[in-house]
Amino acid sequence: MPEGPSIVILREQAEGFAGRTIKRASGNAKAVDFDGLVEQKVLALRSWGKHFLIQLPDRALRIHLLMFGSYRINERKPDAEPRLSLGFDDGEEFNFYTCSVKTLPPDLDAQYDWRSDVMSDQWDARLALKKLRAQPEMLVCDATLDQEIFSGAGNIFKNEVLFRIRVHPLSRIGALSAAKQRELVEQMRAYAFDFLRWKKAFVLKQHWLAHTKRICPRCDIPFHKAHLGKTKRRSFFCVNCQKQYPPALTPVRSDSRPRSQRTPPAS
Repeated sequence: MPEGPSIVILREQAEGFAGRTIKRASGNAKAVDFDGLVEQKVLALRSWGKHFLIQLPDRALRIHLLMFGSYRINERKPDAEPRLSLGFDDGEEFNFYTCSVKTLPPDLDAQYDWRSDVMSDQWDARLALKKLRAQPEMLVCDATLDQEIFSGAGNIFKNEVLFRIRVHPLSRIGALSAAKQRELVEQMRAYAFDFLRWKKAFVLKQHWLAHTKRICPRCDIPFHKAHLGKTKRRSFFCVNCQKQYPPALTPVRSDSRPRSQRTPPAS
């Protein structure tokens, strides 16, 4: 599922459509009045978390790329029907595939709290901290994915940020110190812009330290992999350097010896 920085890149790539008038609209989205989009002017292109927003005079379109959605600018995806296709007077077009398209009222400011978007200029770290502290029993693996607290954050954020701050994903928010709670908020915001920079340079995966990795780069021991929290998303974590708050009653065991000292499996 594309995370917030990828939607920011989409918004930036689509900036040339702002101020243009839609001349053709089609697709297989069932909840869209395509005829009503024709002759509408694109007032603005915005993003909130994982939502891409096309603001028009009398409505807005919300596109969520879900798990496997994609888009094409001035080209079509072979052998695929767009969920939404918008054409403009010079022959240029904007196509979305395998995504959710929903029509919203035009006043997006009344519907979205931009302070919760980790990529937004209006991001409010104090508000995020307040929301965290209001849910002391929440697991940090769930908190990092909560779109009301960290809009735009996804599973990559979760694994990388918790590794950065040395916190086990099954820790509870209320058990973290005030300083560690602040560090969590700060690093969620910082990682958003690291992600954006690396994604634009096509080197994002090269900078992953925990997500999908097998060995902890700090401890040189195997990462644990588990589907944790309410959403059961994949977590990759080190039981040696990522502390659980409060400590687990039955600690997860790991072979803490460096790889060079471990006995290889029998062939």
